[in-house]
Amino acid sequence: MPLRTALTEMLGIEHPIIQGGMQYVGYAEMASAVSNAGGLGILTALTQPSPEALRAEIHRCRTMTDKPFGVNLTILPALIPADYDSYARVVAEEKVALVELAAGSPKRYTPMWKAAGVKVLHKSATMRHALKAQEAGVDIIEIVGYEGSIAGGQPGDEVGAWVLLAKATSTLRVPVVAAGASGTGRQLAAALAMGAQGVTMATRFLCTVEAPIDMKIKECMARPEVDERQTTIVLGTLSNATRVFKNGVAEEIRRIERQGDVDFSQVMPLASGGRTKKMWQETGDTQDAMWSCSQSLGVISDIPTCKELLRRMVAEAEERLNHGAKCIINSKL
Repeated sequence: MPLRTALTEMLGIEHPIIQGGMQYVGYAEMASAVSNAGGLGILTALTQPSPEALRAEIHRCRTMTDKPFGVNLTILPALIPADYDSYARVVAEEKVALVELAAGSPKRYTPMWKAAGVKVLHKSATMRHALKAQEAGVDIIEIVGYEGSIAGGQPGDEVGAWVLLAKATSTLRVPVVAAGASGTGRQLAAALAMGAQGVTMATRFLCTVEAPIDMKIKECMARPEVDERQTTIVLGTLSNATRVFKNGVAEEIRRIERQGDVDFSQVMPLASGGRTKKMWQETGDTQDAMWSCSQSLGVISDIPTCKELLRRMVAEAEERLNHGAKCIINSKL
């Protein structure tokens, strides 16, 4: 049976599962596959070289699915100089179902998006950011635990989803979605039981048939020895803590950071998006780029289609929720 939550009702989707934004992965192929499977697929705005290219990608996605989908807009001007105002305007003009806003404040664009009928989700790694986003009028708060594929983390933000989600669902007034290393129906059930309205996943969707990345990367992620310990945090000394795959490139960045007094120019050749894009689309060499991923590596063991993944997640979540309900004893009997 389908799981019905405030998220599925708000967005008109079958399953309470969102595909998070992924740079150089969130193309129409990925977003449409997730939406066609019953979740909410997400295009990544800055994967496109210009706002008009994003518009064209939205149009292309609409030829591949008739289901709702959204757009991720991650605002990191120090790392990615871009015409953010124009990207935001395209999202409003194209009236996608939802915008996933990360890193930046939602105040600037939320009125425009809501006037266009676009639901606004803010990706929040801390309660202080979540509360500010709520004040700004967003529709959904996505709570991201430290075990997730975080980016932009500040010192002191090292709090896992287990604590953040409990606090957010008991504090916030708007619907909450759980993010940070999700990938199984057990985790979906746990999130729903804690009061969340669904989950967002990114890393798990990398390891699906439809993900537009080299198959060698997927095969690497699904190997038993590639587990939850195979990630590390980089760029923390630059107040931009990012969880990435543990490889030689990540270790070199950490070595440079340990030297102290580091500026971004020293790690830019290692952390460049162009290098990661080449890995995703050309070489498939998981050891030759810095690439974001969460500790959900520990629960990935195969490469299913998006439809297969979501179907089994929902079935497992239903089984776990029913099992939990059996633990309740009617004292009146």
